Amino acid sequence: MLIALISDTHIPAMAQTLPELLVEKLKEADMILHAGDLTTAATLDYLRTLAPTEAVHGNVDDPLLKTTLPRTKIVEAGRFRIGLVHGDGPSGTTLERAMRSFQGVDCIIFGHSHIPYLHNHGPVLMLNPGSPTDPRREPRPSFALLTVADHLEAKILYL
Repeated sequence: MLIALISDTHIPAMAQTLPELLVEKLKEADMILHAGDLTTAATLDYLRTLAPTEAVHGNVDDPLLKTTLPRTKIVEAGRFRIGLVHGDGPSGTTLERAMRSFQGVDCIIFGHSHIPYLHNHGPVLMLNPGSPTDPRREPRPSFALLTVADHLEAKILYL
């Protein structure tokens, strides 16, 4: 199973559309996981035309998304449990907040910082795909792919 991971798309504030290379990869995916800050429901609707999509709301999402999407979600993929959270909040770093959001998961996908991150913390794979439209201090926009087989294998891709 191939899962495309994105966060912080901020459409239409930071871009009118997603980069074409990303759209191609999203169409190839078995599933899309979005870690919040879609901004509008239209972005979520569009992603769902490309592949089955699960999402959580972020801190700048419109009120409709904040009421229809959860703050955290656990997605089952094969034998693995994947936690999905934006990562915003009042105390600690984005990574610390994401880690505190779940117990008993194999992987946590988070966003908010726009900084790509891919590291194991004990048995848990922590992954922030960055942003495909607003890299902020990063040199290039990014997203990630997660392959689910006998184990989880992830990579961050730059646009």
